[in-house]
Amino acid sequence: MIQDRLKKIEEIKHSVGLNKKSSQKEKADSVEVFRSLVRCTERSQAELLEVMEEKQKAAERQAEEFIKELEQEITELKRRDTELEQLSHTEDHLHLLQVYLSLCSPPLTKNWTEVRINTHLRVETLRRALSQLQEELSKEMEKIPEIKMKRIQQYAVDVTLDPDSAHPELILSDDGKQVRHRDEQQNLPDKPERFDRCPCVLGKEGFSSGRFYYEVQVRGKTEWDLGVTTESSNRKGEIIASPEDGYWTVILRNETEYKAGESPPVCLSLKQAPQKVGVFVDYEEGLVSFYDVEANSHIYSFTGQSFTEELYPLFSPSLSEGGKNSAPLIITPVKP
Repeated sequence: MIQDRLKKIEEIKHSVGLNKKSSQKEKADSVEVFRSLVRCTERSQAELLEVMEEKQKAAERQAEEFIKELEQEITELKRRDTELEQLSHTEDHLHLLQVYLSLCSPPLTKNWTEVRINTHLRVETLRRALSQLQEELSKEMEKIPEIKMKRIQQYAVDVTLDPDSAHPELILSDDGKQVRHRDEQQNLPDKPERFDRCPCVLGKEGFSSGRFYYEVQVRGKTEWDLGVTTESSNRKGEIIASPEDGYWTVILRNETEYKAGESPPVCLSLKQAPQKVGVFVDYEEGLVSFYDVEANSHIYSFTGQSFTEELYPLFSPSLSEGGKNSAPLIITPVKP
């Protein structure tokens, strides 16, 4: 009992150390996100002030042009007023008749009644700037899933397929990283851990603590199953994949039908078909999550689970359907 408790103390200390490292990384990522948001806001503010300053200068230039034009008209009007004043005192009636028409014709001047300099703040300018800021902030917010994916990917583990668990119709690659279905059974010993009806295979390595993550390429497939299962889960006969039976899976059927293996199954609506699926497990938190790796988007999560035994990665390329679904599932290296 003493040894068990000393071991548990070491486990707790180790968990605290891992949590501290994770927390520091999360803090650094959060600070960088907020710095980016602040930079966007400051840049938007500077651009708005620059636009407003330019509008003010444009208004001043326009005012100067108006004043110059008005002063020119005043000069011309004064000249004509002087000539008229002089003409009013002339006794030369012939001269009066000669210049009358030119002096009495309307001067070439502008109607200044409706001419104004706009002194009001243009709300449209502010609204446009805020709209642009919103777009910039949205772009920054879109980076958060990418940051989360990078954080999850640091828990990547090397998964290799276990031939002793593989259904007899499954073909595994020599390196244990690929699996596909073939409509022909191999003569293999019927071991307790081998699937005998469902075309599934497990990873060799089991996990009973901490966090782990791996990625699987599903490109070109019309059906597949991915997830984790317990060490003691049933491998024989027809299997209904649900947490109650020790299976946490997401599946694809009929090319476009995605479901989470709850009881009853939950239909998933995805914006696009994942080409590579990431599987993340937090043993202590009772969490199994699935991600579209290339889109940096979340697919589904089983939460609040209680794990008490080793968990093994689960793969099913499903039936080949005469070659339609013959593409393999491929365990790919994780590239943060």
